[in-house]
Amino acid sequence: MSEMENQLKVAIEELKSSKERKFNQTVDLIVNLQKYDVRKNPLNLFIRVPHKIKDKKVAGFLETNSKFVDTITPLEFIKYKDKNKIKSLVKKYDFFIAQAKLMPKVATAFGRVLGPAGKMPSPQLGIILDADEKSINDLKEKINTSVRIRLKEPSVKVAIGKQDMKTEDLVENCMAVFNELLKNMPREKENLKNVEIKFTMTKPIKIKVK
Repeated sequence: MSEMENQLKVAIEELKSSKERKFNQTVDLIVNLQKYDVRKNPLNLFIRVPHKIKDKKVAGFLETNSKFVDTITPLEFIKYKDKNKIKSLVKKYDFFIAQAKLMPKVATAFGRVLGPAGKMPSPQLGIILDADEKSINDLKEKINTSVRIRLKEPSVKVAIGKQDMKTEDLVENCMAVFNELLKNMPREKENLKNVEIKFTMTKPIKIKVK
């Protein structure tokens, strides 16, 4: 086990021993950056983690109704002419997938709301050719074991698990996200200011990475 993994394990155990809350807190990994220009290096990553954080609510823009995912077919697009109805849809679901051939129509009908919300079906994770059982279920599995990082400021805060998960699983999720993020930094560790971990209602604990 690396020094960073040891520190994470100790920090997570300390957080778990903090004041008990009436809900299952989210575990956040925070990576603060330095010497990093967000405008020059916009980051939009989907990172696979070894342990599922939660089942995400997924809806699909598909040609025909599917029993494997909540479906919105082209015939139903007209229902969402009202921007507020699209906003309600965005609140209801964590993630949207789509068949590739429908993407131009999806962009026209839903892009004005899904785009800014960061929920537009993406070639990275969200677009399928065929809406068969295997394609849909494989994609849902990828979605449920992925976290998304969209960098808008020189700081990354990403949920890597829940308080009731095993400490070892939380450490592994942290390391998967951290290592992938590091690979995408132009100057790698030089771009790291500090790393912290926290629960929803706790103060962050600093993790040394240098």
